Amino acid sequence: MRKNVVDNMRLDTDSLSVVRKTKGKLPSLPFEDLKNAILGKKYELSLVFVGDTESRKFNSTYRQKDYPTNILSFPLSETSGEIFINLKKVRIDAPLFEKNYSEFLLQIVIHGMVHLRGLEHGLEMDKLEAKYWKKFNI
Repeated sequence: MRKNVVDNMRLDTDSLSVVRKTKGKLPSLPFEDLKNAILGKKYELSLVFVGDTESRKFNSTYRQKDYPTNILSFPLSETSGEIFINLKKVRIDAPLFEKNYSEFLLQIVIHGMVHLRGLEHGLEMDKLEAKYWKKFNI
């Protein structure tokens, strides 16, 4: 399993863009492998790591919820999308789900990607997420 290491502000491959708009180092996780397994190799995905202010703004604008959230997914077309991730919120939320930070980050990235496949919360989504949790050892 290849790991995408993001030490700079941006990492780009043919179909994955990772942008860090926050301070600090991002964890070394298999973002591209996740994308390819869940969305396919041709799917163009942007992962954008944001802070509380931007997360809250997007959550308020698109979900009418006035608080920061850990992840938001936005399909742009059938073959492209964006996921915004608030790492501070991920770190706070991880213990609530009895996961460590890296495990929970993987879990919510999978969750966001499954939303980009068009699934909504429910049994079908839960089953598909569980399949990928097992595949990626979460």
